[in-house]
Amino acid sequence: MAGPGSELPSGPVAPMLLSWLTGLGAGMVFLSFMQKLLYPYFWDDFWYLLKVVHCGLRLEMYRLKGELVTVLDKFLMHVRKQPQKPFIIYEGDIYTYQDVDKRSSRVAHVFLNHSTLKRGDTVALLMSNEPDFIHVWFGLAKLGCVVAFLNSNIRYVSLLHCIRSCEPRALVVGADLLETIEEILPSLPADISVWAMKESVPQGIISLKEKLSTASDSQVPHSHHAASNLKTPYLYIFTSGTTGLPKAAVICQLQAMKSSAGLWAFGCTSNDIIYISLPLYHSAGSLLGIGGCIELGATCVLKKKFSASQFWNDCKKYNVTVFQYIGELCRYLCKQPKREGEKDHRVRLAVGNGIRSDVWREFLDRFGNIKMCELYGATEGNICFMNHTGKIGSVGRANFLHKLFFAFDLIKYDFQKDEPIRNEHSWCSRVKKGEPGLLISPVNAKNPFFGYAGNRKQTEKKLLCDVFKKGDVYFNTGDLMVQDQENFLYFWDRIGDTFRWKGENIATTEVADIVGMLDFIQDTNVYGVAVPGKDGNNRNIQTTEISVGGRRI
Repeated sequence: MAGPGSELPSGPVAPMLLSWLTGLGAGMVFLSFMQKLLYPYFWDDFWYLLKVVHCGLRLEMYRLKGELVTVLDKFLMHVRKQPQKPFIIYEGDIYTYQDVDKRSSRVAHVFLNHSTLKRGDTVALLMSNEPDFIHVWFGLAKLGCVVAFLNSNIRYVSLLHCIRSCEPRALVVGADLLETIEEILPSLPADISVWAMKESVPQGIISLKEKLSTASDSQVPHSHHAASNLKTPYLYIFTSGTTGLPKAAVICQLQAMKSSAGLWAFGCTSNDIIYISLPLYHSAGSLLGIGGCIELGATCVLKKKFSASQFWNDCKKYNVTVFQYIGELCRYLCKQPKREGEKDHRVRLAVGNGIRSDVWREFLDRFGNIKMCELYGATEGNICFMNHTGKIGSVGRANFLHKLFFAFDLIKYDFQKDEPIRNEHSWCSRVKKGEPGLLISPVNAKNPFFGYAGNRKQTEKKLLCDVFKKGDVYFNTGDLMVQDQENFLYFWDRIGDTFRWKGENIATTEVADIVGMLDFIQDTNVYGVAVPGKDGNNRNIQTTEISVGGRRI
């Protein structure tokens, strides 16, 4: 028997209620239809912006509590919570969070006991992708030192320039790169101590590996690295030198924390196994990759160097679920001979930048349903985009809500004069949707630009002043972008004369300077051209014009 109040309404009320419910259902269906028709990306945008707000609130909560939490602090939290969880897998060897903590503490104690390094000093690091790169990085961070990541591909003049520009007190070099330093050792400043991760070293170089064998692995006092301000320098990461020799971009603690949230924002979790074959001396591998693993408390499979032939074997062997890429990496994988079981893997996400639309489609068709998480950002920049919808070819999407957090503009650019176009009042003008424009972002307290270490001139060159009104200041990304009618953003081109070489942006002026050092060369002009039948973008191959005695050869 039904209890009191369990009967459905009867009489004239029932038809009215039924009519109301029917109308409500129809209204919801109609609203859902209109939302998908007029605002098809509403929920994608909503959830993405919710993550942005969440990240900002978390940093603000730390500040209100008086806690200045850094990436190193996050790492040490995981050491306490999950000491035996694998942090790095390298060539089959497993390094747990505790292992990395102890090894990095040994590094810190070596420098505490055998050097005059102090908090705030800079130490240059020249190493290939290997666990000791992270051990040295974290060990020096435990002392409050600023670590300058040197590109392991550069030599002679460029390498000397990078070392001098960041003014280090010490230089740490990997065993496989020791000869690179020996070549320039007589030209290094006398006050730089050189340490090598090798037992037998030449005169004038200190063996870090030897001293590590007897060093303590006890915890380094927190006071050595406790952050007093999240805007203090944490790293120097050298740009690829698109306008000349490489420049040391200043990465503060706050930038590192924001970058470490990138993998989380794309949907990665602590259960993911993340494959990193990108060089750690660049921000993608170090800040987004290693920093992202620390933010999640995840495991990283570190590769010394990318190998297209070994990539999928590694992914299957280590149960990889996420990998980092640059455009060339995906293109190299697509160029590999086809074989059975190419979709037989656990990879679900790929995070990176620079993949062409045609390669994107081919990659998905061939290797399965992998969500490509394309992003845009410059190492030293104060603006970034993330393609959270999976729109092929796009680097991100920006609506009016997005611009509340990530303000930017696309302005008209004169390709002949190689400068922004200004009107009769000397103001810049915004481009229309569908037109390429120079990407700029306002520089203010919320979105600061920290510039380049020891290079005030280059720092000032990256700023545009009096853009739309007197006194405003914008960061010039040097990149041309297009925003379509649906507010998706696409990379168009890069200003300045560069070409691509093995994933690096190379300044043609740097090549010209090297060629011009020959005493019989009168004039040199280097530029990138399209080469029929060759892969890559339209500026990936270098062409050199050399004049001898006024005659071009």
